[in-house]
Amino acid sequence: MKPTLLVIIIILAAITVACSGLEPQSSPTGILYSDDFSSTDTDWDQYSDATYTADYFNGAYRITVNMESSNVWANPGNESFTDVRVEVDATMNGGSEDNEFGVICRYIDEDQFYYGAISSDGYYSIVKMTKDGGFLVGNDNMLESNKIIQGAATNHIRFDCVGSTLSLYVNDSLLDQQIDSAYTVGNTGLIAGTFDTPGTDILFDNLIVYNP
Repeated sequence: MKPTLLVIIIILAAITVACSGLEPQSSPTGILYSDDFSSTDTDWDQYSDATYTADYFNGAYRITVNMESSNVWANPGNESFTDVRVEVDATMNGGSEDNEFGVICRYIDEDQFYYGAISSDGYYSIVKMTKDGGFLVGNDNMLESNKIIQGAATNHIRFDCVGSTLSLYVNDSLLDQQIDSAYTVGNTGLIAGTFDTPGTDILFDNLIVYNP
């Protein structure tokens, strides 16, 4: 089982058992923001040391985390959205499969945002970040799904935040849908983290934020 509480190290400022009754959102109506990371001139962080990396890398965006029980995230400048459908391709580039990585919506500050995440060993969750840390929404633990491609592979992650409904898709399959109304507007972003084993290394590409 994955932990129920994520210990977050704040570094950057700037589920499922398949459930019946989970319905996909409708097709998007337009693109609000996109980045394929082919240019390093966009507004993402560019930082790297022995502890963590958040930087452009070979036409993608790379986040590494070399501390245990820690998350690192990044946001694109000062964007702000209400309802969004966020999609990204995420690839395990190295490190332990006992990791987590995904996309952020409604990022207000380091203590207020949601994110949908998966792990390279096949687990998933929707997480609400608060001043007391990160808490899974609607579940006691991360849950397992065979829709997640395990190991050093690429998964297509989609996270919808529409009204109070939070929906996590992986590889075009709806894994989880939860209700939470605490945060209504904010930035998007990318996130990766560790549990007991440091060394997470994730590449993100083809980020698109749609108007759902």
